[in-house]
Amino acid sequence: MGETPLSRTRGARVGLLGKTAARALRVSVATVWVASVCIMALPVAAATPTAQISAASTEQTISAASGAAAAVDREPEVANERDIPRPVQIAPGVYAMLGSGDAVAPRNHGIVANNGFVVGKRGVVVIDTGASYRYGRAMIEAIRRVTPLPIELVVITHQAPEFVFGAAAFRDAGVPILAHRRTAELIAARCSICLTNLRRTLGEEEMSGSRVTVPDRTVEATTRIDAGDRQLDLLYFGTAATPGDLAVRDAQTGVLFAGALVSVGRIPELRNESIPGWLAALDRIHALDVNEVVPGFGPVVKPDRIDSVGQYLRELDRGVHDAYGAGVGLTNARTQVQTPNFRHWKLYSVAHPQNVQRVYLQLEPH
Repeated sequence: MGETPLSRTRGARVGLLGKTAARALRVSVATVWVASVCIMALPVAAATPTAQISAASTEQTISAASGAAAAVDREPEVANERDIPRPVQIAPGVYAMLGSGDAVAPRNHGIVANNGFVVGKRGVVVIDTGASYRYGRAMIEAIRRVTPLPIELVVITHQAPEFVFGAAAFRDAGVPILAHRRTAELIAARCSICLTNLRRTLGEEEMSGSRVTVPDRTVEATTRIDAGDRQLDLLYFGTAATPGDLAVRDAQTGVLFAGALVSVGRIPELRNESIPGWLAALDRIHALDVNEVVPGFGPVVKPDRIDSVGQYLRELDRGVHDAYGAGVGLTNARTQVQTPNFRHWKLYSVAHPQNVQRVYLQLEPH
């Protein structure tokens, strides 16, 4: 069940582990992976040559997998203002709200990812919505302090939980929500697991009112939209960090909200990625007229700083392939494959071994 009918569109050896043991470990690891990152890829569809935007004709609600109702007895509170990042103007009419970049934990209220908004002459466009309904409401209040103009649209760049669960607050305010079709499908299929895990991690009070909110508008390919009297390029490069990654570029200022494609100072968490596609997407970003990049995690940077993401991905991929080819088993590969240049990045001790594991398992015979 989703909030909307979505638009119609378009061998090597196992190593030192025995095959039986490796298969068992793969099943165990897959279970843990789904529980921790909540996202599994659906079959990848080819992009159509032209972009389409579809609007939903009906609206429904997905409750948490645990059975918690989307509605609550009392209206959820806005997250405490001292915990909410203040909007930082990085270009005329372009604001970023920067999370801590840490792992989600009660001490940071799940406010770890970046989001932002663009103010046009007629209205506001929001890019990503945070990890909870409370944060989404707080974001609305923060926008109101910047401008009295109405919020016309929310764009979700990808389906990671730190970016999507504030969307319900915007849906309740009557704001349409847009994403790539593949992202909308993954939100509908998998995000109830994410919500259950966030409730366990952050608690019922912090996640009060949060629910899975499926975008009611979708795009299939790169397209330019006029929202709030502002020209925005919704950029789709194919499967990269996720199957439905969008980057959002403000044509007036050249600011790019990169979503899952860029992480600065924090190890990117591989989920449904294509490393070759991801590297190609970074190359295509370099070819664009971009002045500033707002990554999914980390500080706002100049375009040349995104090279570090590609460097990590190449070192990771090469290290795993070398270990696999040398007959190193999965358990040993998790500790032996290192990327020393990135040891100082956040989540290295946790996310990097998981990334090694994911790339390794992709090399096993199926």
